[in-house]
Amino acid sequence: MRRYISCVSVFIALIFTEALSPARAQTPLEHFAALPLMSNPKLSPSGDKYAALISLQGKQIFVISPVTEAGGKRVVLDMGDTDMRGWRWVNEDWLVASVADVKKIRGSDWLITRTAKIKADGSSTDLLVNRDAAQNASDILWVANDGSPEILLAYQTSIYSNYPGFWPQVDHINLETGKKKTIAKSLQNVNSWYADPLGNVRLGIARNHQNLSSKLYYRKRNGQLFKTVDRAKRKNDESLTIPSIFLAEPGKAMVFDDQDGTDSLYLYDLDSLTLGEKVHEVKGYDIDGVIRNSEGNALIGYGYTDTRYRIKWTDARLQEIQDALDKSVPGQAATIVSMNRDQTRFVVSVGSASRPGLYYIFDTNWGRMLKLGTVNEQLKNRSYAPVKSIRYTARDGLSIEAVLTLPKGRPAEKLPLIMMPHGGPFARDSESWDWQAQFLADRGYAVLQPNYRGSSGYGVAFALKGEGQWGLAMQDDLDDGVKWAIEQGIADPERVCMVGGSYGGYAAMRASHRNPDIYKCAISYAGVSDLPAMLRYDRRYLGSKWGRTWVKEQAPDLRGVSPINYADEVNVPMLIMHGKRDRRVKVNQSRKFAKALEKAGKDVRYIEQPEGDHHFSLEADRVQFLQEMEAFLAKHIPAG
Repeated sequence: MRRYISCVSVFIALIFTEALSPARAQTPLEHFAALPLMSNPKLSPSGDKYAALISLQGKQIFVISPVTEAGGKRVVLDMGDTDMRGWRWVNEDWLVASVADVKKIRGSDWLITRTAKIKADGSSTDLLVNRDAAQNASDILWVANDGSPEILLAYQTSIYSNYPGFWPQVDHINLETGKKKTIAKSLQNVNSWYADPLGNVRLGIARNHQNLSSKLYYRKRNGQLFKTVDRAKRKNDESLTIPSIFLAEPGKAMVFDDQDGTDSLYLYDLDSLTLGEKVHEVKGYDIDGVIRNSEGNALIGYGYTDTRYRIKWTDARLQEIQDALDKSVPGQAATIVSMNRDQTRFVVSVGSASRPGLYYIFDTNWGRMLKLGTVNEQLKNRSYAPVKSIRYTARDGLSIEAVLTLPKGRPAEKLPLIMMPHGGPFARDSESWDWQAQFLADRGYAVLQPNYRGSSGYGVAFALKGEGQWGLAMQDDLDDGVKWAIEQGIADPERVCMVGGSYGGYAAMRASHRNPDIYKCAISYAGVSDLPAMLRYDRRYLGSKWGRTWVKEQAPDLRGVSPINYADEVNVPMLIMHGKRDRRVKVNQSRKFAKALEKAGKDVRYIEQPEGDHHFSLEADRVQFLQEMEAFLAKHIPAG
């Protein structure tokens, strides 16, 4: 423990040297809009290298870099226009990455996913099974943990549902030689496969899209036939139990179950298919995910989000390190985001909801911390607008948790208020750095981000409260948040605007015609205006009838809650922005709504970003969005 404390004592000096730097009265807009200088760094198995996205000339570029200057050269890879959706190390020489792009197939846009193999020295970057693959080919089930360059990849070979190849097969692939062998053949209706840490494809989930029933196929090892071991019918609200970890002990696993109201971890017997004792839970909140050991056969920690994201380590040594890191950064969060196989070298993210954050390398043998990179080079790690979690009561008595950001150094009285609902909508906000909220607070606005009913992380009952309530009670929760802020004296009722992206953009569109008495303006980025059209576009991604059924459960009257049908009733100024290259929400969702508003003679400004996507991946698009938003708000609900 002394070694850990001596290491982090240097950490304290590093953090507080930057923390004491003076903050500016008003920060340049471009500083908030800057892309993260570094994001999602992941250590190689040895810990000598890391892979991450970095910002270069306003774009995000993939890099593979040595941890120390003596470790060799940095490799910089431009993945082109494809979305880099995730990556993982296979061994010291190879990585695999999931990439996505939209292609025209018979005149329609299709989201295509692929798996790229990347040589760590940059000498080779190729798509796996590209010629054989159909729409989806990025489901990496397993990577070898013995240092060999081997993976299991599930992929489709046909886009036609009446062909066997529509259902993914699983291949064992050697990245070095390119050799592959089919381990699990396509099975009717099976679109999800699961493998154990030894590379055995153990489970397959089959979903019948006609009667909305499902089956669980199971075997103990490769080469055996699959047997049906469980069934479930959606109409009966039944579900299958799927292992999250195949434990080292034969026939044992660990699973999530919500029988007590929240997602908790239980032991599970694979031979008898019975649920065992509950081993980990977080009162009032769901467990977000598990962290496995390097062999993949044991739990070493789990993540959860209460007011912010946290990790509880079940490994005593890792928890000891975590405790030491936490003590070194009072008022900030130290999160271990990656570690090497031996658990001696760690990437640690340090920051808070008020600070952009930094990345450090922490090595238990060095006796010191090594700064890896900053999240925002312009903002450094200074403290900006204060952020806190609050709760208010919705009109039906439901308790709603929300994140409140207030201008720094100003009384929280009669401020212009930005209601900023999150996307998803099955997602949530928490106390974490938010460049948009921080920019708005810097300009004098209070920002409220409610986790309205149907948001994730609060258990089954809270999620079910959102069923059938898109644009209805979920919208009421937002309005009730405004009411709370006014009653608290924080918000000026004459200066309230809703701003949101994706589902949040839909909520802003909905508010523009539903509640002009509450909101004086609305801003939508990548919002959805026409739910039936969204459903038609998403039919290839939502799993046919399963996805359509789910959406219709969330909004039974799709047309009745679609803003496109209420253009004549919009009575507040609107700013609508959308990226033309958005792969998630088609640009027509904003384009058609803006045209309908213009035709109805409404006050609307529509901007289409030619290279923009759903995630503000280009810095220029971020800058333009903040510039347009700042000017629009200054005109309609000025802060000064």
